[in-house]
Amino acid sequence: MFAALQRTATGLRRDFSEVENLQQSLKSATDFVNKAQTRIEEMILSDLSLVRPTAGILTPNVSRDGGGISEFVLSLSGAANFVRGNPHFAISLALRQNDETKIALIYAPIEDRLYYAELGHGAFIFNAFHSTRIHVSKEKVETRDLMVGLNSQTSNFKLQTSNFRVTGCPALDLAWVASGKFDAFVSEPLDYAELAAGELIVNESGGKIWSDDGTLYVTNGMTI
Repeated sequence: MFAALQRTATGLRRDFSEVENLQQSLKSATDFVNKAQTRIEEMILSDLSLVRPTAGILTPNVSRDGGGISEFVLSLSGAANFVRGNPHFAISLALRQNDETKIALIYAPIEDRLYYAELGHGAFIFNAFHSTRIHVSKEKVETRDLMVGLNSQTSNFKLQTSNFRVTGCPALDLAWVASGKFDAFVSEPLDYAELAAGELIVNESGGKIWSDDGTLYVTNGMTI
């Protein structure tokens, strides 16, 4: 799965450089990124279909039934950042079997950083230099130094902290909770294709994730 992401990332980095040259026209940049997103999906899923030809597919744009046995869930998270030439975006990819996520990857191609997890085997971060197991932070709700990511400035969420961040890339927000960069993340409902990989990575790093009254909460297990 990572090999498929790496192969696609080469073209994606080239596309990103091209987007930076299109910033005088937001419409042109948006059209370009939409086409790039479709191409990304096609390339990755083509590679993965070679090893699991009967697997189902779920993306924000494509849904194909795989008989319920196995399914690849894929999303480009932070596409609006990509359009603006902002490098904070990622590819989210999960393999589900029998309605359970088994393997999850969140890959930030510009910084070449991978967050990944396998069910029952922990969560890790990998770059060109090393692979390290990750864990959520240990900050408690009473601490005023909490760092909380938001997917919307209007989220109905209150804590004794002013350290809120809106990054525009929910997949990496989940990975940041898993690795202790954020203590929590609060969001309006997300497309499941964007959530699937991050959910496993958070759980395998010791965090918790749930929904309540239409709000998604991702925490280190102590902040809420």
